[in-house]
Amino acid sequence: MESVSVLIPEEEVEKKIREIAEQITKDYAGKELKLICILKGSVFFTTELAKRIGLPVKLDFMSVSSYGDDVTSSGRVRIVKDLDESIRGQHVLVIEDIIDSGHTLSFLLEMLKSRQPESIALCTLLDKPSRRVVDVHVDYTGFEIPDEFVVGYGLDYAQRYRALPYIGVLHFED
Repeated sequence: MESVSVLIPEEEVEKKIREIAEQITKDYAGKELKLICILKGSVFFTTELAKRIGLPVKLDFMSVSSYGDDVTSSGRVRIVKDLDESIRGQHVLVIEDIIDSGHTLSFLLEMLKSRQPESIALCTLLDKPSRRVVDVHVDYTGFEIPDEFVVGYGLDYAQRYRALPYIGVLHFED
């Protein structure tokens, strides 16, 4: 049995997404931006962010796995779905829901850099720097959060809780 308590209310999430979109719009002024949404968790964040970026944006999707149905990363990264289009010569912004150990994003960014984009940056809704094992530079961060297992706004536990409109802490009860 689990329960969820609110960590970041819906209004704060929406406000932060607007702020990040404004900064991205300034940083990439006059350019077209390719957003790479890391499925499934970042789909909510990516769509809300894309709507608020004042630039031409293209979307592509990748799915990687390092969790399965567990609450901690296995450290092994598996590409479940690769990009549909080339990113060569494009300005790329990788969108992630949460970064904790850094294993997945470090692997993914190195792989994507080898595909020769014009530029590549990383944007995450949530960051758990206290869990970082691999150094990953994050260009745009929504919220730094404590080492709690969080759900909502795309984040799940065993495919549940994704549709919550806020970020919550998952509590396990005996």
